[in-house]
Amino acid sequence: MTSYSPERIAIEMGLDMPDFDVEGYYGASYGTMKPYHIVGSLLFLSGHVAQRGTEVRLAGRLGDDLTTEQGYQAARLTAINVLGGIRQALGSLDRVRGIVRSLNFVVCTPDYKDIHKVSSGLSDLFVEVFGRERGLGGRATIGVMALASGNAFETWVTVEIES
Repeated sequence: MTSYSPERIAIEMGLDMPDFDVEGYYGASYGTMKPYHIVGSLLFLSGHVAQRGTEVRLAGRLGDDLTTEQGYQAARLTAINVLGGIRQALGSLDRVRGIVRSLNFVVCTPDYKDIHKVSSGLSDLFVEVFGRERGLGGRATIGVMALASGNAFETWVTVEIES
């Protein structure tokens, strides 16, 4: 392991990451699921949104209730929750070898065209924490009509991990 520490960087950035072991993973309130699954050197995270406990942050629809900048912030808050999910699964962000991919969902009007700009809120934060080599993975973004509890953004993330 190198001296580069995403854990230290996240703390220095002042990111308010949830502790899902204490707070509980909010996704369980949406149905029967587990927060993550590890297969070999891959960590598969269940859906994450811009929510803390039961409080949905920046709810609404892009192109109607929310601006692109607000969507970007919802994606960034979601990325902070993803970091909490990684910590729950691995104990430390330092065990991340790389972000493999994210599949992102943006609630938007049919004519909203900037969904890719919204997802950059997630990708940009990962690059800030893990560096470009580890933090920039593949990405797909899909515009959808609705997400649970009025969330505007949701992601599934796959992470390559150190053993």
